[in-house]
Amino acid sequence: MSAVLNPARRRFLGQSAGLVVAFHIPFAAQAQATPSPEVNAWVVVKPDDTIIIRIARSEMGQGTLTGLAQLVAEELDADWSKVTTEYPTPGANLARKRVWGSFSTGGSNGVRGSHEYVRKGGAAARMMLVQAAATQWGVPATECRAANSVITHVPTGRTVTYGKVADAAGKLEAPQDIVVKDPKDWKIAGKRLARLDTVDKTTGKQIYGMDLTMPGMLNAAIKDCPVFGGKVKSFNAEAIKDKPGVKKVLQVGDSAVAVVADTWWRAKSALDALPIEWDKGPNANLSSKDVAATLKAGLDAPEAAVGNANGDVKAALAAAARRIDAVYSYPHQNHATMETMNATARWTSERCEVWSPTQNGEAALAAASEAAGLPQERCDVYKIHLGGGFGRRGAVHDWVRQVVQIAKEMPGTPVKLIWTREEDMLHGRYHPVTQCKLTAGLDKQGNLTALHMRISGQSIVAALFPGNIKNGKDGAVFQGLNAPGTDASIGYTVPNLLVDHAMRNPPVPPGFWRGVNLNQNAIYLECFIDEIAHATKQDPLALRRKLMKDSPKHLAVLNAVAERVGWQKKPKKGIYRGLAQTMGFGSYVAACAEISVDKEGKLKIHRIVAATDPGHAVNPQQIEAQVEGSFVYGLSAALYGECTVKDGQIEQSNFDTYQVMKMDEMPAVETIIIPSGGFWGGVGEPTIAVAAPAVLNAIFAATGKRIRDLPLKNHSLKKA
Repeated sequence: MSAVLNPARRRFLGQSAGLVVAFHIPFAAQAQATPSPEVNAWVVVKPDDTIIIRIARSEMGQGTLTGLAQLVAEELDADWSKVTTEYPTPGANLARKRVWGSFSTGGSNGVRGSHEYVRKGGAAARMMLVQAAATQWGVPATECRAANSVITHVPTGRTVTYGKVADAAGKLEAPQDIVVKDPKDWKIAGKRLARLDTVDKTTGKQIYGMDLTMPGMLNAAIKDCPVFGGKVKSFNAEAIKDKPGVKKVLQVGDSAVAVVADTWWRAKSALDALPIEWDKGPNANLSSKDVAATLKAGLDAPEAAVGNANGDVKAALAAAARRIDAVYSYPHQNHATMETMNATARWTSERCEVWSPTQNGEAALAAASEAAGLPQERCDVYKIHLGGGFGRRGAVHDWVRQVVQIAKEMPGTPVKLIWTREEDMLHGRYHPVTQCKLTAGLDKQGNLTALHMRISGQSIVAALFPGNIKNGKDGAVFQGLNAPGTDASIGYTVPNLLVDHAMRNPPVPPGFWRGVNLNQNAIYLECFIDEIAHATKQDPLALRRKLMKDSPKHLAVLNAVAERVGWQKKPKKGIYRGLAQTMGFGSYVAACAEISVDKEGKLKIHRIVAATDPGHAVNPQQIEAQVEGSFVYGLSAALYGECTVKDGQIEQSNFDTYQVMKMDEMPAVETIIIPSGGFWGGVGEPTIAVAAPAVLNAIFAATGKRIRDLPLKNHSLKKA
């Protein structure tokens, strides 16, 4: 069944072989169209030389679609002006023995986790096209060269375009020995190319899940128990049976009620009028104070999982000439994507199909299959561009389960479920809440001899993947604090170090929130390093440099920032600076914030200089955009981001109570990209982590106030 989109709003679907940029009903559903020649799983070439590159990862504004297309096109030696993209489906991936690999897009892993095999996919397609041309000419393939979607027989000068030999190429066996290019030879990858999805987004042509319409489609609104762990006790469907357009009122799972109607607004209006009685369950009296007290107790608990340790911290602290102690905390925060959770499903006893924005098509397929009561082979998920993800649409697909459960009650009828903003805010998967107690030991000369970081708080892995907890340890908790290695390692060398975690899991469900645990860990460590610097009368940059003697890549990004900002020179009167650095998601990042605080305590962030070393830069322009976007996200969290619990439910239900940065609050951002090669790092998340600590350290420089718990809206910055 093909999707039909509302022509009154946006005209979207093209008719060229049924293949469409950004949204399509792929493969099996295209039986009515003549498919274009597939060279291999990654590359389809049309007779008119249009190249379709299949992208398994999700596009949610971060540019992964364009970056991966660049890598494939580079190895393909394609004419970039003729490149477009499409999503394969997880069902097709399953049927083809996962030929496209992972469909998960999170952890800044879209490019760094698949660059090798997508590049080989492009290179293999090029080799097959060249071989097809050589066979057609009756010459050795070694005499042929490919460039800009044209194959040339070098001795004779004969040429043929990819589209003319694609059909023959697709019938060849895939080559076994595939060598990809050295990045120094890139012509498409590594360049500042415009994103492939920008035009459609700016003209309104781009379709998101909430825009999707189908013939005969009905609409659903849902209301889940607002109290965590609560259930439906009763509801009176008779009270709204005569409301305009209402088709069905039903319970969904143990805790939700949905109304299906001919339009979404009618469904939502009827649901608002529906009398529902909730069984609020065991968490009806839960508050943020209760959660904080639980975490506080963990700071001194005898049992804790060790994430990183060297030396003997206990002995070193006992022998220290001086100790410095501090306790920091970080709140629950909401993803608050601009597009709320939504999906469309059609269920029959033979097949279930779902159309939805998702960060992980395979996880969405698994959720749909389970809810449908059908094997995955008889289900599929058609992915649409996301109106924001930030981790919310990755590991948990509760909205997919709901829409399938609803559609199952109306066999053969497409049903679109859209969450209200309030539903979205009250039923998120929140950034984990933690506290951290830091203790430093110093010798008589003020040198750092010991550091103990005790983290107390929530484990995302324990909530979502409990089987991955080994000996009570969630390794993801220690992002940015790990021993030296390839990812999320601490940049400082301390003779005696202990980083441990007392797991405390409140009933508020946690999730992977953009930047994850690196966000709070960078605040804890970088602000505390600043505390040590000021307590020992050392320059914050000089102290960091001294502690980074064994971490040259950490030091390189820090030095790049310090040089660009002119750290050694005094800033303009009234301007104060703060530094921060970290490593996460495979990349090294640092930032310097320049701020002012007026007499009334009003904060103004004027400028942030940021440096990132991702190893390789696939699209420098997109990296800059991601760094800038990271600061919007990270600074919004630092200034305003806090979800509080009262009577077992989240108090912030819309943007009036969960504020984000406004345009006039955004500082100028200067991005320094210093790819050192030899590794592949992510760029979507790392710089989020240095936003808050850089600003917090600058605030201390300006006011002498050390802010140890966020958000800043809860604090007065007015000088005493």
